Amino acid sequence: MIKASDENYNGYTNYSTWRINLEIFDDGLGEYIINQELPDGITAEYVKEIAEDIVLGEIDEVSFAYSYAHAFMSECNWYEIAKHLNERKKEKENE
Repeated sequence: MIKASDENYNGYTNYSTWRINLEIFDDGLGEYIINQELPDGITAEYVKEIAEDIVLGEIDEVSFAYSYAHAFMSECNWYEIAKHLNERKKEKENE
C-alpha cells in the first residue's frame, strides 16, 4: 500500500512530493518556471502557491474533494521540488 507519508518514493521524500512534482512541475509548466527571472529564485513558497492554485483553485473549500486534495498536498516537501527546479534551471544555464 502506498501512503502519503512513505519515505523515499522514486528518489523523493515521499509519494506526495513525487506525485505533485510529476503531475504539475515535470512538464511544460516546469520549463516555464525555470525560464522565469524571479527575484528570489524558485522558492518553496512559490511552487506551493502555483500547485495550490492549480489543484485547489476551482474546488469549493467546503467540499470533500478540497479536503482530500489539501490533506495530500500538506504532505508535500515543497523545498525539495523548489530545489529540483533550481537544479534544472542551473543545468539549462550551463548548456
